[in-house]
Amino acid sequence: MGGVNTEVGTDQEADPVSTDQASGFDEALRERLASGVDVARAAVEEFASDGVGEHRGAVVEAPFTTTHRFASDLPGYRGWYWACVLALVPGGELTVDEISLLPGPDSVVAPEWVPWEKRIRPGDLGAGDLLPPADDDERLVPGQLLTGDDGLDEVAGPVGLGRPRHLSREGRSAAAARWAAERGPDTEIARGAKHHCGSCGFLVPVSGSLGTMFGVCANEYSADGQVVHLQYGCGAHSEVQVATESATPVAEAYDDAAVDVVVLPQQLAATAARARGAAEQGDEVWQGDEVGQGDEVGQAGPAGGPDQP
Repeated sequence: MGGVNTEVGTDQEADPVSTDQASGFDEALRERLASGVDVARAAVEEFASDGVGEHRGAVVEAPFTTTHRFASDLPGYRGWYWACVLALVPGGELTVDEISLLPGPDSVVAPEWVPWEKRIRPGDLGAGDLLPPADDDERLVPGQLLTGDDGLDEVAGPVGLGRPRHLSREGRSAAAARWAAERGPDTEIARGAKHHCGSCGFLVPVSGSLGTMFGVCANEYSADGQVVHLQYGCGAHSEVQVATESATPVAEAYDDAAVDVVVLPQQLAATAARARGAAEQGDEVWQGDEVGQGDEVGQAGPAGGPDQP
């Protein structure tokens, strides 16, 4: 199978080419090409040895040619088919032009090949791995080599002049876009923060042009060691203050074992009625006692008094 061509883009859905009388490709030649199934099968079987299935039809893709398709019975090539292109010129014999093993619409094919340098993603680099930049990497530009003058090299080092290459404008722009996307002013946590990193005491400044937009967070409870935008923010800002007085009202304590006496209106009315009854009864008793005492005095006076003759 090492010599099987699987790269030919034979279009199995192509429309048949109309008869071209001017070129001499007439209906008779078309029929002769379409009837060459045995010729095509013999050529494919000779080439493939085995794995050639049933005939799946033929299609004219160009004048004087016809592609015959045969199902592939090869292990691991489900849905593939053999394509045998037959050619014919007026007055000639059928000629095998090309044999290919091609994928069908339902076949399993390998994904499109991508060069390794384009397959690498952030976090793929491990211990011992080497990832050299390309010679034409637009993120880097040549820098100033060391001059050997200690004084000059000491000044040139902090601004990158002591390195063979340093970041280009494109490199800085790409880095700024990545950093701002992860910890920038448009993130959800930054929109909900009251204070920004530009005024935070935990911010470590960055030198160079990127320092006007970014810094490094030194708060272990936030984005510790990560590059943050100056307009980024979180709830761990150095100037965040929490109100000492609680705005939630505190409920008063109460004794749930105490008994509350509740006087119903019916009880009040009954008590008032009893009081009125008792008062009326007391008046009657008092009036009766007063009358009785007067009678006794009147009767006793004339009988036992000193004025009795």
